[in-house]
Amino acid sequence: MKTKYKCNWCVGDELYEVYHDEEWGKPVYDDDTLFEFLILETFQAGLSWITVLRKRENFRKAFDYFDYKKIANYKQDKIDLLLQDTGIIRNKLKVNATVTNAQAFIKVQEAFGSFSKYIWGFVDGKPIKNSYKTLKDVPANTPLSDTISKDLKKRGFKFVGTTVVYAHMQATGMVNDHVVDCFRYNEV
Repeated sequence: MKTKYKCNWCVGDELYEVYHDEEWGKPVYDDDTLFEFLILETFQAGLSWITVLRKRENFRKAFDYFDYKKIANYKQDKIDLLLQDTGIIRNKLKVNATVTNAQAFIKVQEAFGSFSKYIWGFVDGKPIKNSYKTLKDVPANTPLSDTISKDLKKRGFKFVGTTVVYAHMQATGMVNDHVVDCFRYNEV
């Protein structure tokens, strides 16, 4: 049986490979999923993605399955419970930012009709298909992620630096950064 070539950042870890093969880079237009990825990416700041990915189910349970309407109304007692939850990354600033980001997310929905319309508007609703040959060619951020980061911050979002935003763009398929030899390159 011939093995399909894939981006080497995921090779060797089954969870990483499944994520790469089934989710990463696939265009996401659903607000619920876009919010989940945004929050997970903010928790990744300063950490590796696999750390967050291994805790993803715990995050889902702890944060009411990323129901941003519920999260926007979290009170201090809920935040205190989250900070004691060993199944997630217990960073006080990031947990508090999740509540702030849920509130900002709802404001963006109100202003644009959906977060999807807002975020995808930066790329005219279509993924940018890059043509990188190796992982070292893939940038950590771009002028576009700089622009989106600044706009998100202006709208009240936290932990949305340009690198976090670019990772979100990659994860949700706004950019196709699968290397050209990867079997997913032409599938997403």
